[in-house]
Amino acid sequence: MDVFEAVAEPNRRALLDALIDGERTAGELVATLPELTQPTVSRHLKVLREVGLVEMRPDAQRRIYALRADGLVQIDEWIERYRRYWTNHLDALERHLTKTHKETK
Repeated sequence: MDVFEAVAEPNRRALLDALIDGERTAGELVATLPELTQPTVSRHLKVLREVGLVEMRPDAQRRIYALRADGLVQIDEWIERYRRYWTNHLDALERHLTKTHKETK
């Protein structure tokens, strides 16, 4: 599985969203998805770890999860192409609207 397959699943995206403000324990992450069982959340976390989007560190009996910024690079690079696309199209739209507005005065 790759990063894109991992984030295609909505519950995994929800787990990433839960980690955006900082580290969370496994129990806290399970609580963010009350419709899922603990084993199911653990499987999702395992997938996110395997593709490099999150890391886990043990803390006594707890497992602490955090985002791995470097894991998001592949997604960011892919999205960048679309940012450029939208920027170019929005710039063209702005020029068109400005021109149209000047012509109607």
